[in-house]
Amino acid sequence: MKLKFFLSALPLFFLNVNSNAKVVLPSVFSNGMVLQRNTEVAIWGSSDTKKDITVTTSWNGKSYKVNPSSGNWKVKVATPAAGGPYNVTINDGDETKLQDILIGEVWVASGQSNMEMPMKGFKDQPVANSDEIIKNSANDKIRLFLGEKVTWSRPLNDVKGEWKSAAPEVVTNFSAVGYGFAKILNEKLKVPVGIIQVAWGGTLVQAWMSAKSLNAYPDVKIPEDTNAAFENKNVATGLFNAMINPIVGYGIRGAIWYQGEQNRHEPENYLKMFPDMVKDWRNRWGIGDFAFYYVQIAPYISKTEKLSKALLELQPKVPFLREAQLKAENVIPNSGMAVIMDVGAQNTIHPPDKQTVSDRLSFLALNKTYGFKNIPYQGPVYKSQTIEGNKILLKFENADGLQFKGDTTESSNFEVAGKNQVFYPAKATITKDGIVVSSSEVEKPVSVRYAFKAWVLGDLINKYGLPASSFRTDNWVIPM
Repeated sequence: MKLKFFLSALPLFFLNVNSNAKVVLPSVFSNGMVLQRNTEVAIWGSSDTKKDITVTTSWNGKSYKVNPSSGNWKVKVATPAAGGPYNVTINDGDETKLQDILIGEVWVASGQSNMEMPMKGFKDQPVANSDEIIKNSANDKIRLFLGEKVTWSRPLNDVKGEWKSAAPEVVTNFSAVGYGFAKILNEKLKVPVGIIQVAWGGTLVQAWMSAKSLNAYPDVKIPEDTNAAFENKNVATGLFNAMINPIVGYGIRGAIWYQGEQNRHEPENYLKMFPDMVKDWRNRWGIGDFAFYYVQIAPYISKTEKLSKALLELQPKVPFLREAQLKAENVIPNSGMAVIMDVGAQNTIHPPDKQTVSDRLSFLALNKTYGFKNIPYQGPVYKSQTIEGNKILLKFENADGLQFKGDTTESSNFEVAGKNQVFYPAKATITKDGIVVSSSEVEKPVSVRYAFKAWVLGDLINKYGLPASSFRTDNWVIPM
């Protein structure tokens, strides 16, 4: 595998906040940062002094002493309910002062292109209503940290970035999903919100996993540590090393994640790897099972479009990747999945409606993390099927007000099959008990599938307008 050495001054150690100070801090500890409220947060760095380092927090006037062993040091400081701006002073003989610090809620936003997609959109791929959102985005209580996109052969200590207050010139280049999520939390919780964006388009989950977490997968090649940047952003461990490891331990409430399209060729592996990634991140952070909310990939790209042969061959596997994500919700503790079956885009993998994505992630966080139990966050979930002659009755959870979107009594998204595993379009009727599905082509139905295609416009919702995931009632082998 070819490796490319960066000739630029990419840090292997910590970014120096004050060039005259001996204390060196990672970029994420800098002016304007947000610290997680109501807890003890870690602050760390390095120093070339052998004397004690004193860290003083202005919100309570408390000082903490730590001795830098082997040049590195870490201290935990208590944080209040919320507020700011405050200062943190670090003194090792020379003084480093971090200013304009807010105390509030901190989340990591990670994944591939649908998380990376900035509010300004990609070329010829806009974000809906972005001009209006950007124009009204100024808010000093929302702070955004945009991490540099880097991949590396060993765990790094710093990812370059800068904390900035939400403003049109900042939000335009920041994750549309991440900013939208922060805006809703800030409005609802009435506290400062900080988002750390570490995302890169077109990336595999393997690249976001540590070498240790990939030991269970002998088919995944762990690259040699050559202390160099990888040319390919999808080399296993590369993004974990360069973009996640530097922020591991920073005080957070949780993470939001939007990724999976790049792994559509291996849904069965994804169901194993994705939960392993989350487990490994949590173990490294050392703050328990922090909230982890993720987005199910949207339906996208019809076969009627002019597609490459490789993409056409992967089309049948797309719904199985969505299924893997659906199953992962029951595997990953303290997690939740935002379903967006109704906001996909037929001609792009990047749906322009990012506000709905932010909304549904926020519903999960507000209900499950912040205790707003009056905020619904989940659409209908398939529970069971009962075969009754030539019909199948489907039952659901979270099905209060079960309906088809658009005030219609019919849906074209259901299919049924008999033992021959050949699916035919089916008639679906909503009843007081669930949905009855049948097809004149299938005399003895065995299985039902709903919206189980690469491209489909999901229409099954509950009274809150929240959609059901695509699903199937069989466990037939995934096509090769």
